[in-house]
Parts: sequence; structure tokens; C-alpha cells
Amino acid sequence: MLGGTNLPRVGGYNQAVVLDAIRTRGPISRVELAALSGLTNQTVSNVVRKLLDAGLVTETGQAPSSGGKRRTLLAPRPDGAYALGVHLDPDAAVIVLVNLAGEVLTSRRLRLSVPSEPADVVDRVARAALRLAERSAVDPGRLLGLGIAAPGPIDGSSGAVVSPPNLPGWDRVPLLKMFAEATDMPVALDNDATAAAIGERWIGGEARAGSFLFIYLGTGIGAGIVLNNTVLHGDSGNAGEFGHLAVEPGDRVCHCGGTGCLGPYCSPAAIIDDLLRLHGRAAADRIGLTGDPASLHGDWKVLRRAARTGDEDACDVVRSAARRIGQAARGAVSLLDVSRVVLGGEGLRGIEPIVREEIDTAVNSTSVARAIRPIAIEQSVIGDTVGAVGAASLVLHGNYTPGWRMLTDPSG
Repeated sequence: MLGGTNLPRVGGYNQAVVLDAIRTRGPISRVELAALSGLTNQTVSNVVRKLLDAGLVTETGQAPSSGGKRRTLLAPRPDGAYALGVHLDPDAAVIVLVNLAGEVLTSRRLRLSVPSEPADVVDRVARAALRLAERSAVDPGRLLGLGIAAPGPIDGSSGAVVSPPNLPGWDRVPLLKMFAEATDMPVALDNDATAAAIGERWIGGEARAGSFLFIYLGTGIGAGIVLNNTVLHGDSGNAGEFGHLAVEPGDRVCHCGGTGCLGPYCSPAAIIDDLLRLHGRAAADRIGLTGDPASLHGDWKVLRRAARTGDEDACDVVRSAARRIGQAARGAVSLLDVSRVVLGGEGLRGIEPIVREEIDTAVNSTSVARAIRPIAIEQSVIGDTVGAVGAASLVLHGNYTPGWRMLTDPSG
């Protein structure tokens, strides 16, 4: 974990260090916090007092006696802070309200028209998010803001999405500014895969401490990267473009112009196309696929269900795509030297065992690191709403996770 500092003018940083330790290791005593953070016992006591006064942590009881005075244990206070999260997908927006403990208090799925106008989407989603918060009766003073998880690419400097392939017509849309104006609250924006990784790190606590590669499958495929508890964004804010890893020399042209990218071979639309191309209309009719691009969401649910129940043709195309994902994961794991691959996203529901098996085979039979330790292949601890919960976690993470910006900001 990150260490604290006993220097003055960094109270905010030290509070973030201690709160992060309480979140990930709690219930925990003040003495244990001092050992974990590198702060003095007196500094920890002062910081804990401030966190208690701010309503962010609570005393939950006492540890068993080890011969001396029993130590008081600390844990996050769930109602200490809240955040709204929105995951934007081409045909729907998932909206959640999350508390400091990462619990989803309430949620809503809002259908969107396809294709959609950015201004209309922002207006509808913002109003729905504000209504969700109002109806929940949470303390408005503890609602920190709104997080947006959107398909990339993202221009982090301007807070805009830039021509995402699954949102035609969204050439350069300043979502950060638009949502801030529509909600009159602080807004954070990131691409959906990175937001999901941040959510996984925030909610997962000690189980997601350290490093991992998060592979996200929705309408497309992407990845979030966490190294030594730090989320990687890259110079342009678009680290983790997993779908552009070259694994399949062929004739399918990616929206980037390349012909070897993973994305055109393992997106839901590509897998459905594979079934029609390889197994024919008769197999599609048997499974219940329409083959209509406008029915992609429904067709993908039908195909996943068929694969889950063992349909031979459905399993064939899903496994073929999973094998390609495994090859891309093998390269990423070798490059990053992470010890865990986490799978998430609504598009994986029901086919996780197949995808996990193929990734495990690729990574643990050929990875350079396999001689040192096996690579764990795990499902998201959040589940289907990982994109929206990740979006809310952008706000919580930005406010309460220790980072170098807290040290350089004069306000602390």
C-alpha cells in the first residue's frame, strides 16, 4: 500500500492513506494502521479523529485481547459519502447510486434510441440520475458527484469522447462539460473499461489489491490496467485498448484501419456473424437469432444462453472468440507482469466459464511468469453493473484515494 508522510501541509493525503487502509484492510486498529501506513501513532490518531469527525469512518468494536488493552477497530462508514455512476452504452444507460462501502443503493436502466443525439442523451440521463438521488433520500451534502463511463477513445484533457465506433455521429462530444452543466455537480469521466477497473479496485478491497488486468466485454472489448494499486491511463488517457492488439491476420477491417486487431473477431456482433457464416441460417434459426444488426443486444443474449446450455454451434463460435481473447491476454500479461486477470462486463454473462477456461489455458500454459506463479483468472466481484459502479467509483476514488496530486495541491 502507499505510505503516508509526517510532514505538515499534507493532511488530505494522510487522511486518504489512512482511509484507504481502513477500506481495504478493515476492521483495523490504530496500531495496525500506523504499521501499514508508515505514519507515527500520534499522526494516525490525529487523522482518525478527523475522519471520525467527518463521518467517513466509525468505531465498530474491539479486537480480541492479546494480554493488554483491547484495541478499538475502525471501518468505513457506508453513509459517509455517496456517488452517482452512469455507464453509457449505444442502446442503454445504466445509472447507480453507490455509498462509500461500494454498495449499490438503487439503480435504473434507461433505454436509449439508436442512433442517439448526444444532447438528448445527456439531458435524459442527467434528469434520471438526479431523480434517482432525490428519491433515495441520501444527504445531499454527502453526494460527491457523478461519474461517467463511456466508450472510448477519450480526450482526457478536454473531457470529450472522440468518435467512439459504437456511437456513430459522436465525433467530439464534451461529455464532461455537458453533464456538469446538466447536473450542477462535479463530474468525472473515463472510458468504460478503465472505469470498471477502478470500480473493481475500489470495491474489491484487499482481494483486488496489487496488480491486475481487467478485460471488459460489452458492445466492444477493452481493458483496464492496475499496477501496484495504481490505475494506468497512458499519455492520452486511453491505455488498455485491448481490442486493438494484433492477434489475427485476416480480412476484417477494424475501425482504426488495421486488419489484424482483436476487436473485429471477438465483439458480440462478430461472434454472431461467425455463427451465421460458419453454421448457416438453419443454426441461427434453431438458436433463435434474427441476424438483424438492430437486434444485436437481444441476439447476443440468445447466443449466450445457447452456449451456456451447451449448443454445439454456439459453443464453437464463443470458444473461438475466447481463444483469441486468451492469446491477447497472454501477451498483455507477459508485458505487464500482473498476477491476476479479471473478467467483467454485461457481455460476458453466461459465457464466463468458456472465456475463463480459454484465457487460463493461454496464459498459464505459455506465459513467461508461469514458472514463478500461476496467473489467477477471476470474475468481477461487482458483476454486470461493473461499468456503472466503476463510474461512481471514479468519484469516490478521485476524492479518497491517495495520489501524488494530493501532495502537490496547496489545498491538501
